[in-house]
Amino acid sequence: MVVGGGTAGWMCAAALSAAVPRTCEIVLIESEDIGTIGVGEATVPAIRFFNDQIGLDEAEMIRACEATFKLGIDFRGWGHKDNRYFHGFGDFGDHHEGISGYQIWRRLRDLGDDTPLDAYSLPTQMAYAGRFFPPNPDPRSPMHNYRYAFHFDASLYAAHLRKHCEARGVKRINARIGEVRLRPEDGFIDGVVLDDGRLETADFFIDCSGFRGLLIEGALKTGYTDWSHWLPVDRAWAVPTERTGSILPYTISQAHESGWQWRIPLQHRTGNGYVYSSRFVDDDAARDILTRNLDAPTLKDPFQVRFTTGHRNRFWSKNCVCVGLASGFIEPLESTSINFIQNVIVRFLEFYPTLNHAPVVEDQFNSLILSEYERVRDFIILHYRLNSRTDGELWRYCADMAIPDDLAARIALFRYGGRTIEHERDSFKSPSWISIFHGQGVVPQTYDHLADRIDADALKALAAKRRREIADIVPRLPAHDQFIAAHCASPAFLKRQPA
Repeated sequence: MVVGGGTAGWMCAAALSAAVPRTCEIVLIESEDIGTIGVGEATVPAIRFFNDQIGLDEAEMIRACEATFKLGIDFRGWGHKDNRYFHGFGDFGDHHEGISGYQIWRRLRDLGDDTPLDAYSLPTQMAYAGRFFPPNPDPRSPMHNYRYAFHFDASLYAAHLRKHCEARGVKRINARIGEVRLRPEDGFIDGVVLDDGRLETADFFIDCSGFRGLLIEGALKTGYTDWSHWLPVDRAWAVPTERTGSILPYTISQAHESGWQWRIPLQHRTGNGYVYSSRFVDDDAARDILTRNLDAPTLKDPFQVRFTTGHRNRFWSKNCVCVGLASGFIEPLESTSINFIQNVIVRFLEFYPTLNHAPVVEDQFNSLILSEYERVRDFIILHYRLNSRTDGELWRYCADMAIPDDLAARIALFRYGGRTIEHERDSFKSPSWISIFHGQGVVPQTYDHLADRIDADALKALAAKRRREIADIVPRLPAHDQFIAAHCASPAFLKRQPA
């Protein structure tokens, strides 16, 4: 039984309907009277794998969800006030004789080559040119080593998944839950009592009830670990605006004195928000910062979301797994919320439970999910920790705060030789870490000296070839708007197109 709808609930139902035996009945309970947060409109490339696994047609999903393509994030004002850099979903060239494109760039820098690193990033050059085309799966193609994600309307994505799930036999109950009943003999969840008095029972429960954690916390009392000393932002104002101009194939993250502002382009509108810490700026001032920096008329009044960065102490407890906001939250930067939903449900299916509860399975699941949370947490902290801004209390606090030991080791390792640590299931691989380090001005003291075995002239020729390929490819790609219009335009998008 899935308790709660929205993006988390329907992603869980979709994954279960695609994976579990057909003899297993899947029931989702949600109330149309309870709103969803609904500000998560940007994703990371892994969402494409999820959609494929559950059987969604990509073009159909894009049309239904007013989606656009995302090649990365354009960071403005991060690091220092006038800074700009791009976190693109791709590497800086192929490995050559075991040496990464970044290490080749670093060695060439010592040889006097001052070419910017961005010149070797195809998604960065595509994004800044406003162009889009899917990567070529052929590893011989210069178009193969990047990925893409989506911007979409989260409420429309949930509705699209609901239609998909109900066609597969998922049962939906529209009701509020008034009570959660536990089995007296072992404290497991027995069932939920609906607002009309009905008792709905199940063997296993997935809590997608949002921040309140109706099952995992309200009933099972697992507790919560607060990470706000490392990630002090705790509130956001969000507002949609009219769509104006060309649709950019990337998210914008603009740092301001007291926080940062997102801009997410959709086919029918633009999503905007301002993320801040209530310790350093009051709500009214934060709202004013957002509204002053919008580039189009608003479609409704701004609304506020409050959160505490951190996680449940147990993601799986007895016969319940929590997913989405019920499991924790690491602020909107880098679009991790929907990715965490995907990661937890995929892990859950790997550990798919039987009726015989095995504590060792539960413990291993919790350990793995916690590790994934911690690595994403450290990646987000990195953005704040590297900054050198002095124009706001938030930035001064983050520049001086103590950080987790693992992150401190990562920073030291990169500062010395440009090395990154990568785990198999990391949400953000080495190129992402390099993008943030480099973008905020960290240039390693040295490079991987295995690169010295490659002749310097050969490296220069290799780098020049990469730059020529990108310079040749990008102008020939369609504009982002043109690609959408040709392949996956929504009715709202087509109405805006010139006759």
